[in-house]
Amino acid sequence: MDATLASYFLLPQIESSTIILSILSGIIVGFILGIIGGGGSILAVPLLIYIVGIEDPHVAIGTSALAVGANAAINLVYHKKSNKIRPKTGIYFAIPGVLGGMIGAQLGLITPGDSLLVLFGVLMIVVAYKIITGKNKEAVENTSAYSSTVVLQKRKIWLTGIGVGLASGFFGIGGGFLIMPSLMFAGGLSITEAIATSLIPVSVFGFTTATMYGIENSVNWIISAFFVIGGAIGGFAGTRLMHRFPKKALRQIFSVILVIVAFYILTSTLLGW
Repeated sequence: MDATLASYFLLPQIESSTIILSILSGIIVGFILGIIGGGGSILAVPLLIYIVGIEDPHVAIGTSALAVGANAAINLVYHKKSNKIRPKTGIYFAIPGVLGGMIGAQLGLITPGDSLLVLFGVLMIVVAYKIITGKNKEAVENTSAYSSTVVLQKRKIWLTGIGVGLASGFFGIGGGFLIMPSLMFAGGLSITEAIATSLIPVSVFGFTTATMYGIENSVNWIISAFFVIGGAIGGFAGTRLMHRFPKKALRQIFSVILVIVAFYILTSTLLGW
């Protein structure tokens, strides 16, 4: 491949250990996305930086966004058989999020790397708090109730979509932990419907962010590809096991992991470890 073209797509020679670590990291994120349905993508950036070895936080965010978007799209296929996906609501949520994602990505690209990591650490703590204190809404199974709720709260869905897209673009995350409660309370979906439907905007936001970062040469395409492979494996396993474990316990464990990782990010960045 032409050297200039290879440089543009960040396609250097990659060691076998990096490939293995990329796949394993993808498995972790995909599994969490599959079994919990949201929040797992926030581990992608720390894994890419501290495990895979991407040094530039901007490249880690761009690479994460592409991988998360692809993994969400793959998980959509897994969830299709459950008949829980509500395409109309998912797309309606995703459309305004594209604008937010583009703005967020631009803001992220001009933010210094260390500042991004500090903000990312704070975000992880906030996400952990939201996940561990979140309450599930009772399932909305009646079709007429579902439809009327969506009609009444379209404005809230749009506003939330823009906000989540902004966060997704800035941090390179899928935003499922924010999307799911929005789909439940503003869209009238049950928890299982929200988990499946959230994958639509997560994939759209991920690809939007990746496009913006890719234009600025801030995506490692090879690492992202192997991350996606791992994510597909983990997502398949997580989706198969999602009904076998209590959601509350899984979320509590995941929240603790997020706090530990956030503490490491903050201390290593602020103290220069």
